[in-house]
Amino acid sequence: MSEEEFIKKLVDGNQAAFGQLIEVYQQKVFGTCISFVPNKEDAEDIAQEVFVEVYKSVSKFKSDAKLSTWIYKITTNKCLEFIRKKKTKKRFAFMQTILGDDLPIEMTPYFVEINHPGIILENKEKTALIFKAINSLPESQKVIFTLAKIDGKSYQEIVEITGKSLSSLESVLFRAKKNLQKKLENFYRNNQ
Repeated sequence: MSEEEFIKKLVDGNQAAFGQLIEVYQQKVFGTCISFVPNKEDAEDIAQEVFVEVYKSVSKFKSDAKLSTWIYKITTNKCLEFIRKKKTKKRFAFMQTILGDDLPIEMTPYFVEINHPGIILENKEKTALIFKAINSLPESQKVIFTLAKIDGKSYQEIVEITGKSLSSLESVLFRAKKNLQKKLENFYRNNQ
């Protein structure tokens, strides 16, 4: 069945098609949610909201984009809504290369549950420091950094999800990395 035929079934309210959509995207959506929100239960709740939104608004889907891109846009927006409501920030990973081994850390309890498969940090305290630095980044930098470094999305996918140009995306990602380096250096100096 083509994507167009599948979408038509979804628009027509076909429950089997919706079940298939959940089966195909459930883990991918959850993976994106846990990348933004460091708590398994919260990520599961957000993922559930994503599928409710997909179900409610599939009739508005414009086939000028891929279905997966549209679902990831909804997922990203739901995560950002949650973060704004809870006044917590996204979580990020793969920052060990920026960290020294002896960085002192201020504990942030919300960020100690780390079950994301892409997160491999030996020390939860270091993770808390990373989150503190990341949380102070501008929202666009956090979004792009999460999609690129945690979810492993290609630049093209991120362009489609965020609506930014490739050159803008590269620039924002570069600024995010530079800002993180500065912030982590400052945290280190301030905590010695």
